[in-house]
Amino acid sequence: MHTHFRKGRGGWQQGEVPAADDAAAWLGGRLPDEWFTGAPVVTVDREEIVIVGELPALTDEYADDAARAAAEDGRISRFREDTRDSRIEIARQAEHRYQRKVAWGARIGGTEQLFTTFSAPVMTRLRQRERLVLDTLVDSGVARSRSEALAWAVRLVGEHADAWLGELREAMTKVDDVRTKGPDLG
Repeated sequence: MHTHFRKGRGGWQQGEVPAADDAAAWLGGRLPDEWFTGAPVVTVDREEIVIVGELPALTDEYADDAARAAAEDGRISRFREDTRDSRIEIARQAEHRYQRKVAWGARIGGTEQLFTTFSAPVMTRLRQRERLVLDTLVDSGVARSRSEALAWAVRLVGEHADAWLGELREAMTKVDDVRTKGPDLG
């Protein structure tokens, strides 16, 4: 188990989350070989495991990009329907093992779809300045609600700060490693 510390009401709080470091390997051993062209991309956070695999390429010729996109969409839909029962069983086992929700996705060509992803509620207190940013996004039609505006802002930061966020995650992993080597106070 990993111990994560997060800033909460009254200071830093500790929350136990089962380790999922081996999730990609476990899923790689559990998934049928014929589903994807290679190892799926497995992304893990505290609430969810998302598994996205590449489907075999389409071999037919298409009149234009719209027709190709429609064929890709159809292939992903077929995969989703054909594998539903097996995916549910694998997800059930993974959810028991890792105590996280499991979501699936497939990619082919330029098309990617995620199936039944988990949306985690996040509570936050925003000062007027931050609320005005969200309200501007809503008023301009970029988002339908403050919640959607906040999600949009988080995605935007994630897209433009990947390198910095990667360094931060790496530093947090090093802190966790050092912490586990320390004395057991429990």
